[in-house]
Amino acid sequence: MLDKPPARLRALRGARMSMIFQDPMTALNPVIPIGEQISEAIRIHDRTVDRQEGLRRARDLLDLVAIPSPEHRLRQYPFEMSGGMRQRVVIAIAVANDPELLIADEPTTALDVTVQAQILEVLRRLRDRRRIGMVLITHDFGVIAGLADRVAVMYAGRIVETAAVDELFEHPRHPYTQGLLRATPHINSGVVQAIEGTPPSPNVLTAGCAFAPRCGQAIPACHIDDPVLRPVAGVMAACHVAHALTPMPADE
Repeated sequence: MLDKPPARLRALRGARMSMIFQDPMTALNPVIPIGEQISEAIRIHDRTVDRQEGLRRARDLLDLVAIPSPEHRLRQYPFEMSGGMRQRVVIAIAVANDPELLIADEPTTALDVTVQAQILEVLRRLRDRRRIGMVLITHDFGVIAGLADRVAVMYAGRIVETAAVDELFEHPRHPYTQGLLRATPHINSGVVQAIEGTPPSPNVLTAGCAFAPRCGQAIPACHIDDPVLRPVAGVMAACHVAHALTPMPADE
C-alpha cells in the first residue's frame, strides 16, 4: 500500500477500508452538523448520490449504530452529543460505504464502562451483520476477549506473539505476553505485577530481542540474535525460550 499514488489511496480509504479513531471529538468537525458529515463520507465515494439521498442514508446509519431519534440527531453538532454518541457517529461514518476492512484504534478508551459495553456491542453487530473484517488496536484485554478471534501482541513495533484469542489467554508463550497478563488487575486479587524496566527507544536499534533487557528468562542468545516468529505449542512466538517458559498458573 505504501507505494500507491495519493488518488488511489483516497479511493480506498473510506470505501474498501475505513477507520474508527481513538478520540471521537477530534475525529468530527465541530462546526458541521452530524448528518452532513456522514453524508459527505458517502457522496465523496459515490458522485451519483445527491444531498437528500446522502442525508437519508445518514439517518439509516445512525439507526444502525443504535442512536435514538436519528432524524433529530442529523441536525445536531458534535458538542450537543455525549462521548458515546459521538463515537457511534464516527462508527457510522466508518461503515457508510460498506468497507471490507475496518480498523478500530482504541474505540472505547475515553468511555465509561457502561458506554464501552454498548459500543462493543455495536461493533460486534456490525461485524456479524455486514461481514466486515476488523482490526482492533487496544491495550484492554477485556475488549480483546470480548471481540477478537485472533490476537497479535506487539512490542517495540514488532509482532512477538500471535494466536487464537483463547489460546493466547490460556497458554501465552512469550514473556512479554505473560507480563501483560500478570499486570492486568483481577477481581480475586489486588496484586498487580508490573513489568520491570522501560520500553526501548524506537530511535535506537540494538542487537537481539528488544524485550531481553526487561525479561527475567532471557538467555545469552536473546541479547545477540533477534528471534523470528515460529510455531510453539499452538501459537506463533518470537522468542528463543518460548518452548521452555514456565506456564502461568490457572488463576492468573
